[in-house]
Amino acid sequence: MRELWVRLGPSLEEKEKRRLVQKASGMASALVVEPEDVQLARKSGAKIIVCQSEDGDIILATDLNDIAIAKKAGKKACLMVTVKSKGDERKIVSAAEASADYVIATCPDWKVIPIENLIAETRGKSMLLASVSDPQEARIVLETLEIGVDGVVAELSEINEIAEIHEALESVKARRPELESARKTALLSAKVNKMKPLASGARVCIDTCDLMKEGEGLLVGCQSSGLFLVEAEVHETPFVAPRPFRVNAGSVALYVLAPDGKTRYLSELKAGDEVLIVDRQGRNRPTSICRAKIEWRPLLLVEAECEGRSVKTILQNAETIRIVTEDGSKSIKDVAAGDKVLVHLEEGGRHFGTLVKEEKVIER
Repeated sequence: MRELWVRLGPSLEEKEKRRLVQKASGMASALVVEPEDVQLARKSGAKIIVCQSEDGDIILATDLNDIAIAKKAGKKACLMVTVKSKGDERKIVSAAEASADYVIATCPDWKVIPIENLIAETRGKSMLLASVSDPQEARIVLETLEIGVDGVVAELSEINEIAEIHEALESVKARRPELESARKTALLSAKVNKMKPLASGARVCIDTCDLMKEGEGLLVGCQSSGLFLVEAEVHETPFVAPRPFRVNAGSVALYVLAPDGKTRYLSELKAGDEVLIVDRQGRNRPTSICRAKIEWRPLLLVEAECEGRSVKTILQNAETIRIVTEDGSKSIKDVAAGDKVLVHLEEGGRHFGTLVKEEKVIER
């Protein structure tokens, strides 16, 4: 579980300290305070207190000897180091090897490389936290080496900024389902009942900042309540090389599933936006878009039935476009009435991409 600690600056007035603790307690796993502020923090609702005093729940150590003393007293120990050299990195690694429960790296200059080194050296030995001063720093350290640090220490006093860092942390949790609680998108088998060639129209290729494998793609559909899993261009063909970063997603008017259960129109997507990669087991992860390429191509209507509901999508009419099935995928040139494909069903309508279950919307 990723943790958010908030550090209470000693220069704040008592009223401001109390306000900050009260506001931050609902988001923060722990509060880092000066010894004289322990009682104030407890009375203001802090869950776990980190400080150099024995009154703290976690002892903020100054050296390896302090760590040993804290452990003997049955307390958890944490060492915080300002990292400006390889020697400072070594102090953190030594603390992790000395059974410190937590180590905090404050990197005032070089912010990425030291964190990369420390993740590699301390993983599995201690919880590595990084001091951050804004949400962007939080995202960087939480995603470094794809693994990220185990948590962040917010070195600021504005509650809105702390809330943004908390949001960044929750967002990264969603991005790393294999490290955090798993998130899945429910997929069902739908029976194809119609394949209808259409005239040429504008279709969108979504080129992502990720690499997909067989069985992975994007969920798209004519209705926001019924989306087809269209596979990325991961297969070798006699005429086209694989492009595992790409999903030929279909007509510009289609919906595509995005993070947080929202949908977007393919027509509005651009570089820097996010969509949701989904595999045939429903495992998902957000990805950023590198480009959205719109071209005019012959199209094909695919209509299927699932749980008594008719769902549709419109894709480019070409051999390289494949729809995912329970045990593989099929080129739309080979899909016929009676075949089974994977779809995602939703209830209710959408208001600017957000699901409103209570709203009655009819999409044909």
